[in-house]
Amino acid sequence: MRVVVQRVKEARVSIRGQVKSCIGEGLLVLLGIEEADGQEDIDWLCRKITDLRIFNDENGVMNRSILETGGDIIVVSQFTLMASTRKGNRPSYIRAARPDISIPLYEAFCRHISARLGKPIGTGEFGADMQVSLLNDGPVTICMDTKNKE
Repeated sequence: MRVVVQRVKEARVSIRGQVKSCIGEGLLVLLGIEEADGQEDIDWLCRKITDLRIFNDENGVMNRSILETGGDIIVVSQFTLMASTRKGNRPSYIRAARPDISIPLYEAFCRHISARLGKPIGTGEFGADMQVSLLNDGPVTICMDTKNKE
């Protein structure tokens, strides 16, 4: 699994002109899933994301997690995160998991991160043409891949 985590002042996901999810301060998580991913990847990433100390404390130092700030999270599936650009100019998405694998993993990821956060999260719609807007705070953008845990 691969994620791009962005600290935001606000974020929203719209589908066909309708707002699906909207948050104030918190995290926008773009999630890419590959065939070999499983529950261990979900557990590790959800813990890392909710424990990331990327929110300012009273001294203006990034020293607080989303759990400490009470912020919100939106998770959006994004198969293009698994793109390979090694050859040519057209990205290959061969590493991206097929829907029969990625949909259950995406749903499990959303349930797990919601449980860690202790409240519902926002989501996109798997496979939909989504418009994602955000006001990046900082900007703070963190990339993580479960294949690079060590």
